[in-house]
Amino acid sequence: MSIDPSLDISQFDYELPSELIAQSPAAQRQDSRLLHLDPASQLHDLHFTDLPGLLRRGDLLVFNDTRVIKARLHGQKSSGGKVEVLIERVTGPDTALAHIRASKSPKPGNLLELAEGRVLADCTGRDGALFALRFHKPVLDMLEHYGATPLPPYISHAADEHDESRYQTVYARHPGAVAAPTAGLHFTDDMLALLREQGVDQAFVTLHVGAGTFQPVRVDKISEHVMHAERYRVPAETLAKIQATRAAGGRIIAVGTTSVRSLESAARPQESNGQVCPDGSIEGDTRLFITPGYQYQWVDALITNFHLPQSTLLMLVSALAGLEPIQRAYRHAVQSRYRFFSYGDAMFIEPPTP
Repeated sequence: MSIDPSLDISQFDYELPSELIAQSPAAQRQDSRLLHLDPASQLHDLHFTDLPGLLRRGDLLVFNDTRVIKARLHGQKSSGGKVEVLIERVTGPDTALAHIRASKSPKPGNLLELAEGRVLADCTGRDGALFALRFHKPVLDMLEHYGATPLPPYISHAADEHDESRYQTVYARHPGAVAAPTAGLHFTDDMLALLREQGVDQAFVTLHVGAGTFQPVRVDKISEHVMHAERYRVPAETLAKIQATRAAGGRIIAVGTTSVRSLESAARPQESNGQVCPDGSIEGDTRLFITPGYQYQWVDALITNFHLPQSTLLMLVSALAGLEPIQRAYRHAVQSRYRFFSYGDAMFIEPPTP
Protein backbone atom coordinates (compact mmCIF):
# COMPACT_ATOMS: atom_id res chain seq x y z
CA MET A 1 0.00 0.00 0.00
CA SER A 2 1.54 3.26 -1.12
CA ILE A 3 1.37 6.34 1.08
CA ASP A 4 0.61 9.75 -0.38
CA PRO A 5 4.06 11.38 -0.72
CA SER A 6 2.55 14.83 -0.13
CA LEU A 7 1.56 14.02 3.47
CA ASP A 8 3.66 16.02 5.91
CA ILE A 9 4.04 15.65 9.68
CA SER A 10 2.90 19.27 10.18
CA GLN A 11 -0.59 18.28 9.00
CA PHE A 12 -0.99 16.14 12.13
CA ASP A 13 0.12 18.62 14.77
CA TYR A 14 -1.97 20.54 17.26
CA GLU A 15 -1.43 22.60 20.40
CA LEU A 16 -2.35 20.81 23.63
CA PRO A 17 -2.14 22.51 27.05
CA SER A 18 -0.33 20.14 29.39
CA GLU A 19 -3.11 20.36 31.98
CA LEU A 20 -5.46 18.55 29.56
CA ILE A 21 -3.31 15.39 29.65
CA ALA A 22 -5.23 13.14 32.02
CA GLN A 23 -2.99 11.92 34.84
CA SER A 24 -5.59 9.62 36.39
CA PRO A 25 -8.79 7.95 35.21
CA ALA A 26 -12.30 9.24 35.81
CA ALA A 27 -13.80 8.28 39.17
CA GLN A 28 -15.82 5.55 37.44
CA ARG A 29 -15.01 3.95 34.08
CA GLN A 30 -18.15 5.22 32.36
CA ASP A 31 -17.84 8.79 33.73
CA SER A 32 -15.77 10.08 30.80
CA ARG A 33 -17.07 12.46 28.16
CA LEU A 34 -17.73 11.39 24.57
CA LEU A 35 -17.24 13.60 21.51
CA HIS A 36 -19.36 12.31 18.64
CA LEU A 37 -18.22 13.08 15.09
CA ASP A 38 -21.26 12.15 13.00
CA PRO A 39 -21.52 11.19 9.29
CA ALA A 40 -22.21 14.83 8.41
CA SER A 41 -18.91 15.74 10.15
CA GLN A 42 -20.84 17.57 12.87
CA LEU A 43 -19.67 17.47 16.49
CA HIS A 44 -21.79 16.59 19.52
CA ASP A 45 -20.68 16.84 23.16
CA LEU A 46 -21.97 13.77 25.02
CA HIS A 47 -21.06 11.45 27.86
CA PHE A 48 -19.83 7.89 27.45
CA THR A 49 -23.10 6.65 28.98
CA ASP A 50 -24.80 8.06 25.84
CA LEU A 51 -22.99 5.53 23.62
CA PRO A 52 -25.81 2.92 23.55
CA GLY A 53 -28.05 5.53 21.94
CA LEU A 54 -25.58 5.88 19.06
CA LEU A 55 -25.46 2.16 18.32
CA ARG A 56 -28.01 0.07 16.43
CA ARG A 57 -29.34 -3.44 16.71
CA GLY A 58 -27.19 -5.56 14.41
CA ASP A 59 -23.99 -3.55 14.95
CA LEU A 60 -20.86 -5.49 15.90
CA LEU A 61 -18.42 -4.05 18.45
CA VAL A 62 -14.91 -5.48 18.13
CA PHE A 63 -12.71 -5.26 21.25
CA ASN A 64 -9.02 -5.99 21.79
CA ASP A 65 -8.81 -8.48 24.67
CA THR A 66 -5.07 -8.18 25.28
CA ARG A 67 -4.00 -7.94 28.92
CA VAL A 68 -1.39 -5.45 30.12
CA ILE A 69 1.56 -7.14 31.81
CA LYS A 70 3.65 -5.57 34.58
CA ALA A 71 6.42 -4.98 32.09
CA ARG A 72 8.70 -2.56 33.94
CA LEU A 73 11.60 -3.82 36.09
CA HIS A 74 14.47 -2.03 37.83
CA GLY A 75 17.80 -3.44 38.93
CA GLN A 76 21.43 -3.59 37.98
CA LYS A 77 23.91 -5.35 35.77
CA SER A 78 26.21 -7.84 37.44
CA SER A 79 28.90 -5.17 37.05
CA GLY A 80 26.85 -2.87 39.28
CA GLY A 81 25.42 -0.30 36.85
CA LYS A 82 21.74 0.54 37.26
CA VAL A 83 19.28 -0.58 34.58
CA GLU A 84 15.60 -0.08 33.81
CA VAL A 85 13.96 -2.79 31.71
CA LEU A 86 10.70 -2.35 29.79
CA ILE A 87 9.54 -5.56 28.16
CA GLU A 88 8.36 -4.90 24.61
CA ARG A 89 7.34 -8.42 23.67
CA VAL A 90 7.31 -11.81 25.37
CA THR A 91 8.74 -14.20 22.78
CA GLY A 92 8.70 -17.50 24.69
CA PRO A 93 8.14 -19.00 28.14
CA ASP A 94 11.42 -17.53 29.43
CA THR A 95 12.43 -15.07 26.69
CA ALA A 96 11.52 -11.50 25.78
CA LEU A 97 12.59 -8.47 23.81
CA ALA A 98 13.03 -5.32 25.89
CA HIS A 99 13.97 -1.67 25.91
CA ILE A 100 16.83 -1.10 28.37
CA ARG A 101 17.95 2.19 29.88
CA ALA A 102 21.43 2.10 31.37
CA SER A 103 24.57 4.24 31.44
CA LYS A 104 26.23 1.54 29.31
CA SER A 105 24.16 -0.89 27.27
CA PRO A 106 24.43 -4.53 28.35
CA LYS A 107 26.30 -6.88 26.04
CA PRO A 108 25.51 -10.50 25.16
CA GLY A 109 26.44 -12.63 28.13
CA ASN A 110 25.77 -9.92 30.73
CA LEU A 111 23.57 -10.90 33.66
CA LEU A 112 20.84 -8.52 34.82
CA GLU A 113 19.83 -8.67 38.47
CA LEU A 114 16.35 -7.16 38.68
CA ALA A 115 13.83 -6.59 41.48
CA GLU A 116 16.56 -6.63 44.14
CA GLY A 117 18.02 -9.84 42.75
CA ARG A 118 14.75 -11.78 42.73
CA VAL A 119 14.61 -11.75 38.92
CA LEU A 120 17.64 -12.84 36.90
CA ALA A 121 17.96 -12.46 33.15
CA ASP A 122 20.79 -12.98 30.67
CA CYS A 123 21.25 -10.60 27.76
CA THR A 124 21.56 -12.86 24.70
CA GLY A 125 21.76 -10.33 21.88
CA ARG A 126 20.12 -7.43 20.05
CA ASP A 127 17.20 -7.07 17.68
CA GLY A 128 17.52 -3.55 16.36
CA ALA A 129 16.92 -1.15 19.28
CA LEU A 130 15.66 -4.01 21.48
CA PHE A 131 17.63 -6.37 23.73
CA ALA A 132 16.97 -10.10 23.76
CA LEU A 133 16.68 -11.45 27.29
CA ARG A 134 16.47 -14.99 28.70
CA PHE A 135 14.98 -15.15 32.18
CA HIS A 136 15.96 -17.83 34.69
CA LYS A 137 12.27 -18.50 35.45
CA PRO A 138 9.04 -18.11 33.41
CA VAL A 139 8.92 -14.49 32.34
CA LEU A 140 5.19 -13.85 32.83
CA ASP A 141 5.33 -15.25 36.36
CA MET A 142 8.30 -13.03 37.20
CA LEU A 143 6.61 -9.93 35.83
CA GLU A 144 3.35 -10.59 37.66
CA HIS A 145 5.17 -10.93 41.00
CA TYR A 146 7.88 -8.29 40.68
CA GLY A 147 7.10 -5.99 37.75
CA ALA A 148 5.34 -2.62 37.68
CA THR A 149 2.48 -1.53 35.41
CA PRO A 150 4.10 0.38 32.51
CA LEU A 151 2.18 3.64 32.49
CA PRO A 152 2.67 5.87 29.42
CA PRO A 153 5.57 8.36 29.46
CA TYR A 154 3.21 11.37 29.71
CA ILE A 155 1.74 10.15 33.04
CA SER A 156 3.92 11.57 35.78
CA HIS A 157 3.15 9.37 38.79
CA ALA A 158 4.55 5.92 39.48
CA ALA A 159 2.09 3.08 38.96
CA ASP A 160 0.16 2.02 42.06
CA GLU A 161 -2.51 -0.58 42.89
CA HIS A 162 -5.22 1.71 41.49
CA ASP A 163 -3.44 1.75 38.13
CA GLU A 164 -3.13 -2.03 38.15
CA SER A 165 -6.91 -2.31 37.91
CA ARG A 166 -7.85 0.84 35.98
CA TYR A 167 -5.12 0.56 33.31
CA GLN A 168 -6.77 -2.71 32.27
CA THR A 169 -10.04 -3.36 30.46
CA VAL A 170 -12.74 -5.39 32.22
CA TYR A 171 -12.52 -7.99 29.43
CA ALA A 172 -8.69 -8.30 29.32
CA ARG A 173 -7.83 -11.95 28.74
CA HIS A 174 -4.53 -12.68 26.97
CA PRO A 175 -1.38 -11.29 28.69
CA GLY A 176 1.22 -9.63 26.51
CA ALA A 177 0.58 -5.89 26.08
CA VAL A 178 2.82 -3.20 27.57
CA ALA A 179 0.21 -0.49 26.94
CA ALA A 180 -3.55 -0.69 27.38
CA PRO A 181 -6.02 -0.58 24.48
CA THR A 182 -7.34 2.57 26.09
CA ALA A 183 -10.65 3.03 24.24
CA GLY A 184 -11.84 -0.07 26.06
CA LEU A 185 -11.11 1.37 29.50
CA HIS A 186 -14.47 3.20 29.47
CA PHE A 187 -16.57 0.03 29.24
CA THR A 188 -18.07 -1.61 32.32
CA ASP A 189 -19.60 -5.07 32.63
CA ASP A 190 -22.99 -3.40 33.05
CA MET A 191 -22.65 -1.47 29.79
CA LEU A 192 -21.52 -4.56 27.92
CA ALA A 193 -24.59 -6.42 29.22
CA LEU A 194 -26.87 -3.51 28.27
CA LEU A 195 -25.47 -3.46 24.74
CA ARG A 196 -26.02 -7.21 24.35
CA GLU A 197 -29.65 -6.77 25.45
CA GLN A 198 -29.95 -3.97 22.90
CA GLY A 199 -28.92 -6.36 20.11
CA VAL A 200 -25.38 -5.02 19.66
CA ASP A 201 -23.12 -8.04 19.13
CA GLN A 202 -19.57 -8.26 20.49
CA ALA A 203 -16.42 -9.93 19.21
CA PHE A 204 -12.74 -9.92 20.12
CA VAL A 205 -9.32 -9.67 18.52
CA THR A 206 -5.95 -9.78 20.24
CA LEU A 207 -3.16 -7.32 19.51
CA HIS A 208 -0.40 -7.04 22.09
CA VAL A 209 0.27 -3.29 22.19
CA GLY A 210 3.97 -2.45 22.26
CA ALA A 211 5.79 0.58 23.62
CA GLY A 212 6.28 1.63 20.01
CA THR A 213 2.73 2.98 20.09
CA PHE A 214 4.12 6.01 21.98
CA GLN A 215 7.05 6.59 19.62
CA PRO A 216 6.82 9.87 17.70
CA VAL A 217 7.13 10.03 13.93
CA ARG A 218 10.63 11.43 13.38
CA VAL A 219 10.44 12.26 9.68
CA ASP A 220 8.79 15.19 7.93
CA LYS A 221 7.49 13.12 5.01
CA ILE A 222 5.04 10.52 6.31
CA SER A 223 5.92 8.13 3.47
CA GLU A 224 9.42 7.77 4.96
CA HIS A 225 8.20 6.53 8.37
CA VAL A 226 8.94 2.89 9.27
CA MET A 227 6.01 1.46 11.21
CA HIS A 228 6.68 -0.68 14.29
CA ALA A 229 5.45 -4.29 14.24
CA GLU A 230 2.77 -5.67 16.55
CA ARG A 231 1.49 -9.23 16.91
CA TYR A 232 -2.22 -9.68 16.18
CA ARG A 233 -4.78 -12.48 16.01
CA VAL A 234 -8.35 -12.43 14.70
CA PRO A 235 -10.18 -15.61 15.79
CA ALA A 236 -12.36 -17.61 13.39
CA GLU A 237 -15.41 -16.77 15.53
CA THR A 238 -14.79 -13.06 15.01
CA LEU A 239 -14.28 -13.54 11.27
CA ALA A 240 -17.64 -15.36 11.13
CA LYS A 241 -19.37 -12.55 13.04
CA ILE A 242 -17.90 -9.96 10.66
CA GLN A 243 -19.23 -11.88 7.68
CA ALA A 244 -22.67 -12.27 9.28
CA THR A 245 -22.81 -8.59 10.26
CA ARG A 246 -21.88 -7.53 6.74
CA ALA A 247 -24.51 -9.85 5.23
CA ALA A 248 -27.22 -8.44 7.53
CA GLY A 249 -26.31 -4.83 6.81
CA GLY A 250 -24.88 -4.06 10.26
CA ARG A 251 -21.86 -1.94 11.05
CA ILE A 252 -18.47 -3.16 12.25
CA ILE A 253 -17.37 -0.75 14.98
CA ALA A 254 -13.80 -1.05 16.23
CA VAL A 255 -13.17 -0.27 19.89
CA GLY A 256 -9.74 1.34 19.72
CA THR A 257 -7.09 1.78 17.08
CA THR A 258 -5.52 -1.58 17.94
CA SER A 259 -8.77 -3.29 16.97
CA VAL A 260 -8.65 -1.29 13.73
CA ARG A 261 -5.11 -2.46 13.01
CA SER A 262 -6.06 -6.08 13.73
CA LEU A 263 -9.19 -6.03 11.56
CA GLU A 264 -7.65 -4.17 8.64
CA SER A 265 -4.55 -6.39 8.77
CA ALA A 266 -6.74 -9.51 8.66
CA ALA A 267 -8.65 -8.01 5.74
CA ARG A 268 -5.35 -7.74 3.84
CA PRO A 269 -3.36 -10.72 5.18
CA GLN A 270 -0.98 -10.92 2.22
CA GLU A 271 0.00 -7.28 2.72
CA SER A 272 0.34 -7.41 6.52
CA ASN A 273 2.30 -10.63 7.10
CA GLY A 274 -0.84 -12.51 8.12
CA GLN A 275 -1.58 -16.18 7.71
CA VAL A 276 -4.65 -18.34 8.06
CA CYS A 277 -4.14 -20.87 10.86
CA PRO A 278 -5.53 -24.42 11.00
CA ASP A 279 -8.29 -23.26 13.37
CA GLY A 280 -9.42 -20.65 10.84
CA SER A 281 -8.01 -17.64 12.67
CA ILE A 282 -5.74 -15.09 11.02
CA GLU A 283 -2.59 -13.95 12.80
CA GLY A 284 0.75 -12.31 12.09
CA ASP A 285 3.10 -9.41 12.79
CA THR A 286 1.54 -6.34 11.24
CA ARG A 287 3.29 -3.16 10.18
CA LEU A 288 0.12 -1.76 8.62
CA PHE A 289 0.41 2.03 8.42
CA ILE A 290 -2.98 3.70 7.94
CA THR A 291 -2.84 7.27 6.65
CA PRO A 292 -5.27 9.55 4.76
CA GLY A 293 -6.03 7.96 1.41
CA TYR A 294 -6.28 4.47 2.90
CA GLN A 295 -9.45 2.59 1.93
CA TYR A 296 -10.92 0.84 4.97
CA GLN A 297 -11.99 -2.73 4.25
CA TRP A 298 -13.87 -3.85 7.35
CA VAL A 299 -14.10 -0.99 9.85
CA ASP A 300 -17.21 1.21 9.53
CA ALA A 301 -16.85 3.35 12.69
CA LEU A 302 -14.50 3.76 15.63
CA ILE A 303 -14.59 4.37 19.37
CA THR A 304 -11.25 5.83 20.43
CA ASN A 305 -9.48 8.19 22.81
CA PHE A 306 -7.65 11.37 21.78
CA HIS A 307 -4.17 10.79 20.37
CA LEU A 308 -0.79 12.46 20.60
CA PRO A 309 0.18 15.18 18.13
CA GLN A 310 2.19 13.92 15.14
CA SER A 311 1.35 10.28 15.99
CA THR A 312 0.51 7.41 13.66
CA LEU A 313 -2.77 6.99 15.54
CA LEU A 314 -3.84 10.54 14.72
CA MET A 315 -3.12 9.66 11.08
CA LEU A 316 -5.27 6.53 11.39
CA VAL A 317 -8.34 8.42 12.64
CA SER A 318 -7.76 11.11 9.99
CA ALA A 319 -7.87 8.37 7.36
CA LEU A 320 -11.30 7.32 8.63
CA ALA A 321 -13.00 10.69 9.11
CA GLY A 322 -10.95 13.03 6.96
CA LEU A 323 -8.09 15.34 7.88
CA GLU A 324 -10.15 18.54 8.22
CA PRO A 325 -12.95 17.03 10.38
CA ILE A 326 -10.38 15.52 12.76
CA GLN A 327 -8.44 18.78 12.99
CA ARG A 328 -11.69 20.59 13.76
CA ALA A 329 -12.70 17.95 16.31
CA TYR A 330 -9.38 18.25 18.14
CA ARG A 331 -9.57 22.05 18.21
CA HIS A 332 -13.06 21.73 19.68
CA ALA A 333 -11.88 19.16 22.24
CA VAL A 334 -9.08 21.46 23.41
CA GLN A 335 -11.41 24.47 23.62
CA SER A 336 -14.03 22.38 25.49
CA ARG A 337 -11.45 21.07 27.96
CA TYR A 338 -11.74 17.39 27.12
CA ARG A 339 -9.21 15.14 28.87
CA PHE A 340 -6.58 13.67 26.54
CA PHE A 341 -4.69 10.39 25.99
CA SER A 342 -4.82 7.08 27.84
CA TYR A 343 -6.82 8.09 30.92
CA GLY A 344 -8.78 10.74 29.04
CA ASP A 345 -12.13 11.07 27.29
CA ALA A 346 -13.39 9.28 24.19
CA MET A 347 -14.60 9.91 20.65
CA PHE A 348 -17.15 8.07 18.56
CA ILE A 349 -16.12 8.59 14.93
CA GLU A 350 -18.47 7.88 12.06
CA PRO A 351 -16.87 8.51 8.65
CA PRO A 352 -18.56 11.04 6.36
CA THR A 353 -21.41 9.82 4.21
CA PRO A 354 -20.18 9.43 0.61
